[in-house]
Amino acid sequence: MALDNASDFSMSRKAMKAELLDAETELQLAYAWRDNRDEQALHRLITAYMRLAISMAAKFKRYGAPMNDLIQEAGLGLMKAADKFDPDRGVRFSTYAVWWIKASIQDYVMRNWSMVRTGSTSSQKSLFFNMRRVQARLEREAATEGQELDRHQLHQMIATEIGVPLRDVEMMEGRLSGSDFSLNAVQSADEDGREWIDALEDDREQAAEAVEHRHDTEQLREWLLMAMQSLNDRERFIVRERKLREPARTLESLGNELGLSKERVRQLEAAAFTKMRKNLEAQSREVQHFIA
Repeated sequence: MALDNASDFSMSRKAMKAELLDAETELQLAYAWRDNRDEQALHRLITAYMRLAISMAAKFKRYGAPMNDLIQEAGLGLMKAADKFDPDRGVRFSTYAVWWIKASIQDYVMRNWSMVRTGSTSSQKSLFFNMRRVQARLEREAATEGQELDRHQLHQMIATEIGVPLRDVEMMEGRLSGSDFSLNAVQSADEDGREWIDALEDDREQAAEAVEHRHDTEQLREWLLMAMQSLNDRERFIVRERKLREPARTLESLGNELGLSKERVRQLEAAAFTKMRKNLEAQSREVQHFIA
């Protein structure tokens, strides 16, 4: 932590010593980078406004992210701004860069707030960074007027104030009020306390179900083999090539091999299935009679 603080201080001190650009110099550097891809011009432009990036990064320390990481993200936003800046629009680079720096830092904070993505839409992003502030102000104003807001009223007022759907407010409230929870944490302070992961239902197939499934599969396979035995050689060949082969043979290819028309092969296939169905039904009746 001490090293991190020293690094933060060093970066800030270095940024404070960077040159201050007047509007004309800034414009010349922007043109040199845009038109000629002059890397030295880009470096001067980025270095001069790194103090702005650091200043904006410091405003997001309360979200728990390391300052070094925030500064790096601010620097990335600054470089994106320099790459997309159009000096012909007559706007100062610092004014344009603020949006990109802020967007880059906010994206980083939201990505690292939780293992579960906190939000990606503009309304969710606005809620993440403004909801607590707006909520505190609304509660203060209500208290001053002697009012007490219930949860639904407060959420409705926040949605109206920020201009987002009510459902987004309710969803963000749940995400901001909780934190990531390890399934390996114990349920109690006792030495024999179970971990929370032990309380999760095992969705794998149980032993009894596996045995029953295997028995049913073997029984079905035996019935199908017996049904296949009720067919003649040509019918078995057609069924095998049409249903037991990947990819299945076409009626036309089988007709060419057997010297039959495609329609005749289809008729033989249908007749074979009829025979098999009758055989399976007969076996089913025998099983039911045996059980009864």
